[in-house]
Amino acid sequence: MMVSVESTGALERRLEVSVPASEVESAYNARLKTFSRTARLKGFRPGKAPLAVIARQFGSQIRDEIVNELVRSSLGTALNEHRLAPVAGPRIEPLSMASGQDLKYAAVFEVYPTIELRGLDTIEVVRPSAEVTPADVEAMIENLRRQRPNYIPATRPAIDSDRVTVDFEGRIEGVPFEGGKGEGVPVVLGAGRMLKDFEAGLQGMAVGETKVQPVTFPADYGKAELAGKTAEFTITVTLLEATELPVIDAAFCLAYGVSEGGVEQLKREVEENMRRELADNIRGRLTTVLLDKLLAANPLDLPRIAVEQQIRQLQIDWLRRIGAKPQDLKEAPPREPFEEGARRRVALGLLVGELIRQGGISTDAAKLEERIEATAVGYSDPEDAARQIRASDDLRGQLEAGVLEDQAVEFLLGKVKVVDQPSTFKELMNFGA
Repeated sequence: MMVSVESTGALERRLEVSVPASEVESAYNARLKTFSRTARLKGFRPGKAPLAVIARQFGSQIRDEIVNELVRSSLGTALNEHRLAPVAGPRIEPLSMASGQDLKYAAVFEVYPTIELRGLDTIEVVRPSAEVTPADVEAMIENLRRQRPNYIPATRPAIDSDRVTVDFEGRIEGVPFEGGKGEGVPVVLGAGRMLKDFEAGLQGMAVGETKVQPVTFPADYGKAELAGKTAEFTITVTLLEATELPVIDAAFCLAYGVSEGGVEQLKREVEENMRRELADNIRGRLTTVLLDKLLAANPLDLPRIAVEQQIRQLQIDWLRRIGAKPQDLKEAPPREPFEEGARRRVALGLLVGELIRQGGISTDAAKLEERIEATAVGYSDPEDAARQIRASDDLRGQLEAGVLEDQAVEFLLGKVKVVDQPSTFKELMNFGA
């Protein structure tokens, strides 16, 4: 077998293979004889038809099978001999397939780039550090109170934090529009859930009062037919309620899943969650900065097919987020907005893979179990959720990939300069902003 390799691009290779005609004919004749032993042809007993008759009727089909098999086997041998690993299945270009001639074909494919990690000793990252203080816990408890307020009827004019129930109807140039009418709609002032102009118009209104309020829709409003336009809303207040924060008692604790241990147990669980979220935040910030700098120090030529596959995956993820079927790619946005993110994913995947290889890193079973349990906590039955994750190759594999990346980041942190920077829970978590 003759093999030649040509680089036709930074990562594209063209492999030409020639299999001697004698080898093709030998394989063809052997297959023909094997087939003849069981072939059933009209006018002949099973297995007794002459080879010439078998060849005349089935020879073309058998030769095609032999050629396909020889292409697969010879390609595998050639790739192994030249230590080539295609990113995806090669494109086969027939060069000579005629009977009696050498079998010749070309295989065109992309390979992964050779990676030599550089510049690690020049990378410097800032690692924020912070603790959850008792004051942070108290502030979080107060935030939980604000999330579950009680509302009591009020007779004064509306102010921030009040819940105002309204009937309204909007018109643009005197004409009602779809979605512009509502009855018994509650609006919490200051929550920012309604258009800014609409909510501003409710300030100072009292029960039974009606007013006409101009409201300008943002230029990027979700409904194109309303974007940038100004409507006039006729608004009537039917109910006004003041906010009253709940007492921190057993009922309040139960509302957050704490049935035993009272307020102190609630504080302990809140603090534990805050510490976990803070650790995740710090790790996420550090990982993002570190991988950005690793990528900047190690630009790579990327396989086109790998980038296209990643773009397709990002489009599928987008479809899933909006509730569409992943198969309906024609409904997805064009590929261009996803290209930068796809290239980043592919490049970081290659670099992290090289870190894992250099560090001899394998999945830490204890860390994987921690990740499984942390993921399962968010479900109504954490134990059952954890069992399902362990039993699913796909779910467990996703978490394992995350654990491996974390381990690779830890390995990388040992090779770069890390500067610790004191901070606070409030600053890092943007708490109270």
